[in-house]
Amino acid sequence: MSAGFQMSNETKMLQTWVREYVRKEILPLETTMDPEAITISTEDYERLSSKTREAGMWHLGLPEKYGGAGLDCFTMTVLMEEMSQHRNGLYNTCYGTLGRGVPNIIFSGTEEQIEKYAIPTLNGERTGSFFAITEPTGGSDPARAIQTTAVLRGDQWVLNGTKVFISGAGTADWGIIFARTGEGRGGISAFIVETDTPGFKTSPIYVLRPSYPYEISLMDCRIPRENLLGEEGKGFELVTRLLGVSRFPYSAANLGVAVAAHRMAVDYAKKREVFGRTLSEKQGIQWMLADSEVDIRSTRWLIWEGAWKVDRGEDYRQEASIAKLVSSEVLGRVVDRAVQIHGAYGVSKELPLERWYREARIRRIGEGPSEVHRFVIARNLLR
Repeated sequence: MSAGFQMSNETKMLQTWVREYVRKEILPLETTMDPEAITISTEDYERLSSKTREAGMWHLGLPEKYGGAGLDCFTMTVLMEEMSQHRNGLYNTCYGTLGRGVPNIIFSGTEEQIEKYAIPTLNGERTGSFFAITEPTGGSDPARAIQTTAVLRGDQWVLNGTKVFISGAGTADWGIIFARTGEGRGGISAFIVETDTPGFKTSPIYVLRPSYPYEISLMDCRIPRENLLGEEGKGFELVTRLLGVSRFPYSAANLGVAVAAHRMAVDYAKKREVFGRTLSEKQGIQWMLADSEVDIRSTRWLIWEGAWKVDRGEDYRQEASIAKLVSSEVLGRVVDRAVQIHGAYGVSKELPLERWYREARIRRIGEGPSEVHRFVIARNLLR
């Protein structure tokens, strides 16, 4: 859909549509909601999702075969920057009214698995899904850290272990769990697990953000043999695919919130008067705004470069780590400057800045800590 970094007319039209949708539908709705809200009412969800379905803006990144728009990674990255520019933009983009997604790796499964799990979730007949990689022993090196086991006994897989910091596990009715079926990278497999299965238990882990992740306990959790996703021992390849490509829309969400915070800072600096002059006339404030502008523009190009490589079938792994590292740290810096410029208002729940400030801190850990991505980037350079 795009040629290099030049957006096609279609991509520009989609970008404008999403921008106007957030401005006209999502932002006004949030002014009536609790600042910590992570969901909207059923009535509002039905009203808005009907509108996006009619506009052909439903499940933009999923395959057309299954009711999605089939947009490429570059276009989805451009749109995610627009989708995230609201209070709850980092964790429930547009409150799911553009489609409540599923892990794309489910489409690596059989048609029976897709029909049983993916399609009903996309249609709203199931409550949601999750994927579980991270364990108490770590999450950044799944090839070594995964200790959860899956043993085939007759026509059932028996799972035992613990997963931690799993988003959505407490409200979903199924998910994809990665477990060990052998040694090393070739000993990891993926399984579809329904949350009402005996031996499956969740408990919330309370963190900075209002949307809590969960711990999953698996105690002799038995699932059908056919719930193996893909081939046995090929789970690490699915992990790599899931995390690699997804880091570009993830990074674009970081960028989108930074853009929104920066816009607020510029507008406020032009209006707020201190000692007879506006903040925008103070050199200290001007330099803060200039630094944020440079951060945002450079980050956008880094993300776009990687997303474009995905669509061209090129190796994008280095760009994925760079995009995630830079976007999460830029988000923290830009929001911090915006809070400082707003003063006391910046830390009040009247504005979204204090929530973004808290959530930005998490983004330097989720999807791989900054230190791990620096290690990956250096390792690739030194090979």
